[in-house]
Amino acid sequence: MLFASTVFLFEFLPATLLLYYLVLRKFPTAQNILLLIASLFFYAWGEPKYVLIMVLSILMNYTFGLLVDKFRQSKGKSRLIITLTAVFNLSILYIFKYLVFTVKNINSIAGLHLNVPNIILPIGISFFTFQAMSYVIDVYREKGEAQKNPLNVGLYISFFPQLIAGPIVRYETVAYQIKHRKESFDKFSDGVCRFIIGLGKKVLISNTMAVVADYSFNMPNSELTVVMAWVGAIAYTMQIFFDFSGYSDMAIGLGKMFGFDFFENFNYPYISKSISEFWRRWHISLGTWFRDYVYFPLGGSRVKSKARLVFNLFVVWALTGIWHGANWTFLCWGLMYFLLIAAEKLIGWEKKNPNKLRVIKHIYTLFFVIMGWVLFRAKSITDALNYFGTMFGGGELINSSTVYYALNYIGFFVIAILVSTPLFKKISEKINGKNPIVIIATEIGLFAILILSTAYIVKGGYNPFIYFNF
Repeated sequence: MLFASTVFLFEFLPATLLLYYLVLRKFPTAQNILLLIASLFFYAWGEPKYVLIMVLSILMNYTFGLLVDKFRQSKGKSRLIITLTAVFNLSILYIFKYLVFTVKNINSIAGLHLNVPNIILPIGISFFTFQAMSYVIDVYREKGEAQKNPLNVGLYISFFPQLIAGPIVRYETVAYQIKHRKESFDKFSDGVCRFIIGLGKKVLISNTMAVVADYSFNMPNSELTVVMAWVGAIAYTMQIFFDFSGYSDMAIGLGKMFGFDFFENFNYPYISKSISEFWRRWHISLGTWFRDYVYFPLGGSRVKSKARLVFNLFVVWALTGIWHGANWTFLCWGLMYFLLIAAEKLIGWEKKNPNKLRVIKHIYTLFFVIMGWVLFRAKSITDALNYFGTMFGGGELINSSTVYYALNYIGFFVIAILVSTPLFKKISEKINGKNPIVIIATEIGLFAILILSTAYIVKGGYNPFIYFNF
């Protein structure tokens, strides 16, 4: 089920909210049960049989959490349970996400004819698997209590706002909220506003940018012009940001409606002046997950040799690439960031002339981010190289179709670029938010976004979510 769909906006969400607040307002335990049932229904809507994998994950990780808590005083036993937790969760992830890729590559490299299994990727499996692992690890680290009630573990892992595209909610951040959260009118209204902003980002900006990006990337390489290649790359850069940050905004907003507070997942990444800064601002929940559960346990940057630092970075970024999908393009994308971040750390890039080189650093960062998105978007390494070749002069400079797309979508590009910066945030901070005129203008703006987005959805426009694939 999509957030940006009529069935969610006009049926599922209103029904869940009415039951939660009007029927079960004074029964917190019943509210949690309702949210768990609603979440499983939400997931089963698109692929009913895969909800069984979700239930299995909940039950197994609930058991692992109890065992870790029980054998906490025994380092050997508790570490064994953590190992089993990792093996179980990563095995599920491997079977459904990487087994087909592995068999195909074995056949290709070794010249074999092994049977390629027909496995459909469950939506959001990477997200809920990482959350499930976070539960057991945080119990092991005593950053959250072990839940005696399996329904509470189920709610944490399957809660529908962030279930299929994040943000990846760490157990330690919501352990208390599961049983003791406080709903309020202010929090609910903030959640509604945040949801509308996210909906507008997704439906009005990302979906529009997707039209240009798809046209460019799906065009035969012989017909693609240099200018169109750059226009398409920039369009995809905007599309993926507003797609994913829009989803995160909606998830955070929905969480607030039910009394939950989730951490931010994006912080204007395209204003970064280094690749390291970009990844502190982009998909923050994934970056901090790998930092705390992989990078720091390996030693992080507090190691005795630069070789060890480079190794730690290599592991994290290879895993980051692989996490995004079973394709060599994703691995190469992750390794590209490994090389750039390793180089930045070794030469102290962020500390060098922070003021004098601001513009150069910003251009450098955006250039490699855009190149990375081309690699990320391409279906194969060959397609990516061909696209790069066109971008850097390997084709006709411009033609009539390029002019058509540039002129017809230039307004959307301007809006997308401006909204991707903190410009409007800074303006709002300078304006007196308690001014009645400002309040009315804000409400009218949000209402307009909601109406326009709803009209687009009802019309049945192009409406995928990129990160559903991960």
